[in-house]
Amino acid sequence: MALVRGLMGGKKILNRVPKGHIAVYVGEGEKTRYLVPLSYLDHPSFQQLLRRSEEEFGFSHPMGRLTIPCPQHVFVALTSQLH
Repeated sequence: MALVRGLMGGKKILNRVPKGHIAVYVGEGEKTRYLVPLSYLDHPSFQQLLRRSEEEFGFSHPMGRLTIPCPQHVFVALTSQLH
């Protein structure tokens, strides 16, 4: 599976990110951690999603991590098409 969903909130977060992946936090309210292959960063659809996130959050992410403020189902649908 190319996209791996992590745990967040009151649950234990696994801090390890496998080689060749990046952790991103997705959601409009409560955020969920996803591990995304670095190859997705080159895809135009993923870049557009990152640009939209930058427009909303700038470079100051409220969690101190890469945050994508879109509904999780939108993120999963987009990344499902990429692998």
